[in-house]
Amino acid sequence: MAEIATNARHDPEAAAATRRYFWNRFLVYAVLTLFAVIYLAPLLVVVFNSLREQSEIARNGLISLPRSFRLDAWAQAWGTYCVSGTCEGMKRNFFNSLWMTIPATAISTLLGAMNGYVLSKWRFKGSEILFNMMLLGVFMPGQISLMPWAFLLGKLGLTNSTYGLVLIHVVQGISFTTLFCRNFYVSIPDDLIKAARIDGAGFWRIFRKIILPLSPPILIVTVIWQFTGIWNEYLFGVVFTSGQQQPITAALVALTAGGTTARAYDVMSAAVLIGALPPLLIYLFGGKYFVRGLTQGAIK
Repeated sequence: MAEIATNARHDPEAAAATRRYFWNRFLVYAVLTLFAVIYLAPLLVVVFNSLREQSEIARNGLISLPRSFRLDAWAQAWGTYCVSGTCEGMKRNFFNSLWMTIPATAISTLLGAMNGYVLSKWRFKGSEILFNMMLLGVFMPGQISLMPWAFLLGKLGLTNSTYGLVLIHVVQGISFTTLFCRNFYVSIPDDLIKAARIDGAGFWRIFRKIILPLSPPILIVTVIWQFTGIWNEYLFGVVFTSGQQQPITAALVALTAGGTTARAYDVMSAAVLIGALPPLLIYLFGGKYFVRGLTQGAIK
């Protein structure tokens, strides 16, 4: 860069190129900054309102810089505010989402890895047809499966329970996890699998000793994808659960749809942030691994 600047002082064309480079970079960063501000503005409004007093919000409006700093709304949203027929805050619904999301993510990821392993390295007659049929689940809207799931959960006795939601999200997520893992495992050399079979390794040993050690990039992708999607899912939670069994997304809608005329916007803002905290943490700490895993799979 110093050499370019030195040459620019003696060469008019180099000076013009340097100016164009500077203004092009400036324009790019200005546009990116503008879009970042636009996307972050709603989040900042919610954060500010969660730290303001309700009286200040009523006096100055929802969009205003905070003149007070209090965490009372967070404590009420977590433990005492009335929602879903009880006055226990969002705590119960938050843990409902955890008990639903963690096992559903783990089970669907494991099943997707096994399916991808079978469909990529142990091909059999009709395996491609089976994969294409499983792939349909990626494009099928969840509304289509509401009636079959209602019938099945009723037969299994899992209506209005977290276990029923775990079953739904495991099955619904298998299409995505199978797609990710299968496409990643296709890039693993078949000669590696053949060599292991010649050495006497069987199906499960190859999976444990060869496939899984090569899988962290794509497993990180599937875990982040599944956790975020299951945590933020609303449709199944509001249809198949009610009251204290609802996940936090359904409880948030019930909170904002309350029949009271005076809305506690400070508590509502804090509740929204409590519900958004796990996906935000996943993004902050795992976002780079998500992109790296997708990129590594594409390069292979």
